[in-house]
Amino acid sequence: MQRKSYTIDATGKVLGRLAVQVAILLQGKDKPSFQPQKDEGALVRVKNVHKIKITGKKVKKKRYFHYTGFPGGLRQVPLQKVFERNPSELLKKAVLGMLPKNKLRAKRIKRLKFINAKNQKNQD
Repeated sequence: MQRKSYTIDATGKVLGRLAVQVAILLQGKDKPSFQPQKDEGALVRVKNVHKIKITGKKVKKKRYFHYTGFPGGLRQVPLQKVFERNPSELLKKAVLGMLPKNKLRAKRIKRLKFINAKNQKNQD
């Protein structure tokens, strides 16, 4: 099977709408031969992630949570801090939440690559 390769420029695009586009391409839902149990999605490269647009009050109010595994270990990080540290991580989290929670999820997210991300070198 030959996978298609897509390059998307994130300049000025809204985070959620871009994540939907990427998730559809990773799953292969744009193909007429789509089958949910098959992994026939494309390779997606996103460039200029640091120029993505975040709408509304999400920059100040949205928080990401993770649990360390220890008592009292619930940690929260505001969206603004995640975006400043690594903007590609923000898009990756959004796309990961839109992919189906099954065995193909890890394989699909590995086909998402970032080009020219701020504060980091090319990830390939």
